[in-house]
Amino acid sequence: MKITPEVSIIMATYNRAQYIMESIKSIQDQTYKNWECIIVDDGGTDNTEDILKPLLKEDKRFRYLKRISKYQKGLPGSRNYGLDEAKGDYIIFFDDDDIAHPQNLEICVYELSTKDISFCRYIRKTFTGDFDYNFDYSKDYTSFYIDKSDINKILKNELQFNSCAVMWTKECYSTHRYTEHLKYAEEWEVYARILTSVCRGISINKDLYYGRKHEVSVTGDFGNKKESSMASYADAIDLVIQNLKQKDLITDEILRYFIQISLDYKKYNLYERIISTLNLSAFEKLKWKVFYKQLPLRLYFYRIYTKSRKSR
Repeated sequence: MKITPEVSIIMATYNRAQYIMESIKSIQDQTYKNWECIIVDDGGTDNTEDILKPLLKEDKRFRYLKRISKYQKGLPGSRNYGLDEAKGDYIIFFDDDDIAHPQNLEICVYELSTKDISFCRYIRKTFTGDFDYNFDYSKDYTSFYIDKSDINKILKNELQFNSCAVMWTKECYSTHRYTEHLKYAEEWEVYARILTSVCRGISINKDLYYGRKHEVSVTGDFGNKKESSMASYADAIDLVIQNLKQKDLITDEILRYFIQISLDYKKYNLYERIISTLNLSAFEKLKWKVFYKQLPLRLYFYRIYTKSRKSR
């Protein structure tokens, strides 16, 4: 490891001329200075490139690339291109319309360079409209360690891993890339693979990143049950199950969770795909089939029970 490690910031962009320079400024304002920023344009049609030209001449730490045909269109392909071009010791992803806390890189590099860990997770807050630049510069925060024993909490989003709220060592991505056909839950799927492959990481309780909320987004598409997002989530679950099986990390807890989810994904044969992937014994297949068939009734009575409890 270098005395002053280099951080590779990967920023995929698509028609964000309105916001990208504010995001760039938050990178230039970082208290930690040894970084490169790889901007990958996913085929946008606005004037993003023209806006960036002066910056690229003035600050050689920025590189602007246009996604090539080797990588599929979309966020996963653009990020994979950035990963293949990255030269840093540490990897972090920033979005093209968000704001990074000035101490983001400094604090994460400190944690990664002073502890035997593979990643540093931190708090990501959201905002709408104009951003309030009144940052908290305190370096006092609590923390806890995360390892593969926490995978069920992570998969159930009880312990969330947001894409722009983690710094990784480069080794985390030595054999892992985003699954490019996924258009939703692609981060969740690759993080599950990484987190079940590395030793451990740390989570620090400090706001170090601020995500801008838009009315139209991929997350919003999922909330509105957009077809492509729903299909992508089903595919991501199938891939996660394959990874857990391969690493002998399947538990009844997580299987119940995904089978319950599969009730809303009958169109995508998610239950059948999960059972097929697991290659269960005849007895286990019967057990989970009974569980699956009884689920609607159990959930119905559970909702009645919960409603009655709230009304007391």
